[in-house]
Amino acid sequence: MAPETAAQSRPVPHAAEVLRARYADRLPARLADLTGPRHGAADLPLHIAWSGLRSFDLDRPRSAMSLYRTVLAEGQRQDLVTFLNRDLLIDQWPVLRTLISRTIRDVWEAAVTELGHRATSAA
Repeated sequence: MAPETAAQSRPVPHAAEVLRARYADRLPARLADLTGPRHGAADLPLHIAWSGLRSFDLDRPRSAMSLYRTVLAEGQRQDLVTFLNRDLLIDQWPVLRTLISRTIRDVWEAAVTELGHRATSAA
């Protein structure tokens, strides 16, 4: 038998752990850093909205929810800061949290106290 190499002896992280770490690394330092628009039109760049709709009307709740779902799933830290608005995120969270992946929801609620409280009070 061949001796074990260092790569073989290291545990392989579970896919959920890799995703959780990826989303946690994207979080802004503070929720107050989310200074994106609250009203009007927003056009996402191709690196975020690479398939489908790229223009959103933040004054239409369903459209705003779609933008937030896309940015939370595909955006990097600077995208979160640029396109998400703290107050709008908090207002939408009780519904938005049911539309995003469990991993994204868990990462955000663990890191952002206001969102965890909104989720509990909405239940």
